[in-house]
Amino acid sequence: MHRIMETQFYEIMKHAPDKSSPYPQQNPGYPPVQEGYPYPQQNPYPPPYSTDPPGPGFIHPPPGVPPYGQPPPPPVGPEFGGAPPSAGMYGSGYAEDPLQDEVKGFEFNDKTIRNGFIRKVYSILMCQLLITLGMITLFLYHKPTQQWVRQHTELFWIAFAVTIVLIICMACCTNVRRKAPMNFIFLFLFTVAEAFLLATAASTYKSEEVMLAVGITAAVCLGLTIFAFQTKIDFTGLSSVLFVAILILLIFGIIAMIWPGRTMTLVYASLGALIFSLYLIYDTQMMIGGKHKYSISPEEYIFAALSLYLDVINIFIYILTIIGASRD
Repeated sequence: MHRIMETQFYEIMKHAPDKSSPYPQQNPGYPPVQEGYPYPQQNPYPPPYSTDPPGPGFIHPPPGVPPYGQPPPPPVGPEFGGAPPSAGMYGSGYAEDPLQDEVKGFEFNDKTIRNGFIRKVYSILMCQLLITLGMITLFLYHKPTQQWVRQHTELFWIAFAVTIVLIICMACCTNVRRKAPMNFIFLFLFTVAEAFLLATAASTYKSEEVMLAVGITAAVCLGLTIFAFQTKIDFTGLSSVLFVAILILLIFGIIAMIWPGRTMTLVYASLGALIFSLYLIYDTQMMIGGKHKYSISPEEYIFAALSLYLDVINIFIYILTIIGASRD
C-alpha cells in the first residue's frame, strides 16, 4: 500500500508545475522550444491578465509581457500624473508641452516671414531710388536732355497725370498691388513717371544744390530708419495725428501759393520735411511689425515700398526747397 501511494504521488508531482520558476513548465508532450523559435502571435495572457494557469502548449512570453500571475506594470508619463521617462531620478527635465512647441514654431516662422518681407521691401526701394537718382543726374548734367525737357512742358503734365492714376490704382485696388507681375509693372511705371517729375523739377536748381539735398536726404532717412528700428516709442498709433498734420500742411501750402514769400516758403518746407520725417518713422514701424501696435501684412510689400519711396521723395523735395529758398 505504501509503495502504491508513493508511485501515485510521484506521477502527480511529475506533471505538476515547477514552483521554483516564475513560469510553469511546458507540457511534456509538447516538443521542446528551440532557440530562436518564434513566439505565437496571440497573447498568452488573455485580458485583463488572467491568473488562471495556461493550458497545454504554453510557451514562455516574450520580453515585456508580465509573468504569469503578476499585474501589468503601471503606466508612465505626465498624462498619468507621473514624470515623463526622460525626467530622471528626481523628476527634473520635464518634456515641454507640444502646444508650446507649436507656438514657438509659429513665432519663428512669423519672424522669418517678416524678415524676408523687410528685405524684399528695401530691395524694391533701393531699385526705385537708383532709377530716380539716375534720371536726376541725367537731367542735371546732360544739357541737351535738360533743354529738350524745358521745351516740351507737356511731358511734365502727362507724367503728373500718370502718377495720379497709377497711385490711385495701387492704393485702392488690392489685386493690382498684390498680383504679380502686374504689381511690379505698375510700380515700375509709377517710379519712372515720378522720377521724371522730380528730375524736371530738380533741373531748375543748380547741380551743387541738388547734390547737397541728396546727401542731406540720405543722411536724414538713414538716421530716421535706425531710430525707427531701435526706439521703444510706438508711432503706429499716430495715424490720425499724422493725417491731421498733412491736412494742415495742405492748407498751409495753399496759403503759401496765394501769398508767396521767402519766409513763407521756408516755414512751409520745414513743416513738410518734419511731417514726412514722422511719416517715414511711421511707415517703417508699420513694416517692422512685432512689438508695435499695428503692422502691415507681408503680402503688401509693393504698398510698403511705395509708402517709403514717397516719404523719401517728399523729404528730398522739401529739403531742396529749403536750400533753394535760403540761397535765393
